[in-house]
Amino acid sequence: MGIVHHTATMSPTKQELVESWLPTRSWAQGRHVTGKVAEYRFDDPAGEVGIETILWLTEDGTVLQTPLTYRAEPLAGAEGHLVGTTDHSVLGERWVYDGCGDPVWATALATAIATGGRQAQMFIEQDGQRVDVPPRMQVRGSGEEESAPEVGPVDAVADEGPVTTVRCGSLELDVARVVGTPLGEGPHLSGTVGDTGDTTVLAVLRRG
Repeated sequence: MGIVHHTATMSPTKQELVESWLPTRSWAQGRHVTGKVAEYRFDDPAGEVGIETILWLTEDGTVLQTPLTYRAEPLAGAEGHLVGTTDHSVLGERWVYDGCGDPVWATALATAIATGGRQAQMFIEQDGQRVDVPPRMQVRGSGEEESAPEVGPVDAVADEGPVTTVRCGSLELDVARVVGTPLGEGPHLSGTVGDTGDTTVLAVLRRG
């Protein structure tokens, strides 16, 4: 469960950060973001790292998936995965990373897939009470394991067309950067946006 600072501002905004970063990504192929479709979050058990994946609509109708992590300090060795920094009006300076290069994101995603986990429930604080924020997107892992898998540090991140493969020790995570890209068989995270009922596979977990 995570709190949404609904009155907070960010400078630059998440969209501005992503827009400036996308031209450096081969899978974006010159596409330009026109707005946000939806987002889903996972909890960091340590409560230190914000984990959010945003789906963006582009001018040609494509939907791009960008996992992001938000940190209060730089992540050592992850300079190549830094999307940018931003000033949060409540939390202060934040370092924003491509989640595919962040081991906290990899652990959260692998755990959700393997155990049948869902997105974190978000809430706002209003008049001293917690008020749930209805999710704009539902996600769920396909697995039924009772415990989380062992996830090592991020060893490699490779883009192959519209798919990014993240290797963490004996585990691999395939992430559809372009939503709707076939990812093959295996335990997976699927998502449904809004009330459309359309479900798509967003990521697949593979074990070596």
